[in-house]
Amino acid sequence: MRPFNLDHLRSFVTVVEAGSISAAAPRLNLSSSAVSEQLSKLEDFTGQSLLLRGKKGVTPTPSGERLGVFAREMLVLSARALDEVRGVSFSGELRLAITDYFRPNEIPPMLVKLRERYPDLRLNVRVQKSVDIRAQRDEDPFDIGLSMQILSPAHAHEGTQVCREPLHWVAAEGFNWDPARPLSLLALPAGCAMQGFTRQLLEENGVSFAITHSASGVAGLQSALLAGLGVACLNASSIPSGLKPWRDATRLPALPDVSFVLLPPRDGEKPLVSDVRQRLLQHWTMQQADDFAIGSQIFT
Repeated sequence: MRPFNLDHLRSFVTVVEAGSISAAAPRLNLSSSAVSEQLSKLEDFTGQSLLLRGKKGVTPTPSGERLGVFAREMLVLSARALDEVRGVSFSGELRLAITDYFRPNEIPPMLVKLRERYPDLRLNVRVQKSVDIRAQRDEDPFDIGLSMQILSPAHAHEGTQVCREPLHWVAAEGFNWDPARPLSLLALPAGCAMQGFTRQLLEENGVSFAITHSASGVAGLQSALLAGLGVACLNASSIPSGLKPWRDATRLPALPDVSFVLLPPRDGEKPLVSDVRQRLLQHWTMQQADDFAIGSQIFT
């Protein structure tokens, strides 16, 4: 019996994860027609219908769900076998520092993929402020740092962009602002780059404001927003469920995009760290086509 074609399995898994053939194609560096052809060959090989195709994308059939479990295992095992043959061993501890503005729903699946790819690796992940991550980059508290940078001429940029999304003024439904009174601003403590940027932007545009609530982290900021305590500046993926960009934000200055970047490697970076860095970059940049949809579709 012929074995499975790993390229076909990789395309199948990628399509399922992306939700459509068109979204998966750039991740695979293939045309949509080439991906469709590989899926057809896989269905011919298995003798089963593996995907249900609809206007909103694709979903796996029961046979597709069963195959998906084995397909992921085979792809991981193939990569690990190649490492073993080449004499490459990835074990030890890897320390990740991730900004608390980064998409919370993205972190668990990323850690799962790292665990599958590096079963002997001990992961040490901490979530902290971007300003602290950048300040510590020349020290040794972490191996890989992911920070958020505001895309404006006044801010210096460094590192490799993994994704980008818009900033929004956010407030609870029903929150009202009387322009004759200072805007109730919710922010992180002094020293936070976002707080400094927001204050400067409002001051330059002549908007009177008062910081009425200071949260220690983004989670606290989200709670204050849900409680209707004021207005905050958040990147699209940090807007908590149940809230949308503030409908009265037209009275406030326009906001730029932000970029999430992997900080540059330190001199003498270990092969393990370099390998994980590259895989993280591939994992996130494959999804950049979907990233801009966050700002344009999720709130419609």
